[in-house]
Amino acid sequence: MVISARVHYACVAMLELAIQNDEGSPVAIREITDRHGVPGPFLVQILRSLRALGWVQSIRGSQGGYRLSVDPGTITLLDIAEAIGSQETGCRTEAKGTPIAAMLQEQWDDAADASRRVLGQATLSGLVERAQHGDASMFYI
Repeated sequence: MVISARVHYACVAMLELAIQNDEGSPVAIREITDRHGVPGPFLVQILRSLRALGWVQSIRGSQGGYRLSVDPGTITLLDIAEAIGSQETGCRTEAKGTPIAAMLQEQWDDAADASRRVLGQATLSGLVERAQHGDASMFYI
């Protein structure tokens, strides 16, 4: 599974929002762009997509920004990858149906399945908790 920049930054944004979820205060786009180097216009597009999914809400005004509108325990990295990225999660080859090609295709399928399992188990709340118990420097609050 190839993770695009769009999916990566969507996961970064969702994790930033999950980190500050308990406080209830919105996260400004500038906070995310400054911390992670995400181009502002690109992040705005991603956040619009996340809002259309009903996962985030935007708050207008000088103290505005974005915040989660879902429980971070219900969203996995796989959910984000499938919603934001390509629906293609495997690798299909154009090789002829030789035994070697079939064997390799089976390996590609197994690798894609393993990636889906790992990403499907990683909830936003689980990642936030893991980070809080590991490296406190990852939080900027």
